[in-house]
Amino acid sequence: MADDHDPTQNDSLFPAPSLLPYERWLNDASRGVMLNALEHVSREGLAGEHHFYLTFLTDFPGVDIPARLRAQYPHEMTIVLQHQFWDLKVDREAKTVSVGLSFGGVGSILVIPVQAITGFADPAIRFSLHFAAMEPTEEPAPEEPTTGQPEQDGPEESDSSSQVVSLDAFRKKGPSPA
Repeated sequence: MADDHDPTQNDSLFPAPSLLPYERWLNDASRGVMLNALEHVSREGLAGEHHFYLTFLTDFPGVDIPARLRAQYPHEMTIVLQHQFWDLKVDREAKTVSVGLSFGGVGSILVIPVQAITGFADPAIRFSLHFAAMEPTEEPAPEEPTTGQPEQDGPEESDSSSQVVSLDAFRKKGPSPA
C-alpha cells in the first residue's frame, strides 16, 4: 500500500524542496522564545540557578559594543547574563536587545540586533537554541512625497547639469519575502 504523502517516493532519498519557508518560520519562532525569556528576566530578574549565554556576531551591522571588545572579538562573542548585569531591554520594534555588563571593571551597554544573535542557552536546565545566521535587512527607503503643486504652463528652462537617476536597479537586493 503506497502512501500518497510519502516524501521519499520515486526512489528519492530526500524530500522534495519546500515551497513554504519552514526554516525561517522555525528560526523566527525560536528567536521569539529567546526574546520572551529575556523580557521575563528584564521584568522579574533571574530565578534560581537560571542564567543565559548569548552568542552574537560582533561584525553584524548595528551591533554597538566598545571598540576594545570588537578588537578582542572581531567576529563572534558570547556574553553571560548571571550575577552582574543591568538595564536588560528587549526592543521588539527596533529588533534589538541591550544590556549593561562590566568588562575588566569597566561598565558598558551593549546593543545587539536580534538578527545578530546566533545562540541562546540556559545551562541551568540544559536548554539551548541555535539560530541560522541572518542577512541584515534593509528598511525600504521612504518614497519621495509629492509637493502637490500644479505643473507650470509653458517651457521650463533645462539645466543639463542636474539629472534625476533612479538607483533602484543598482541596489543589492535581499531574498524575496515569502
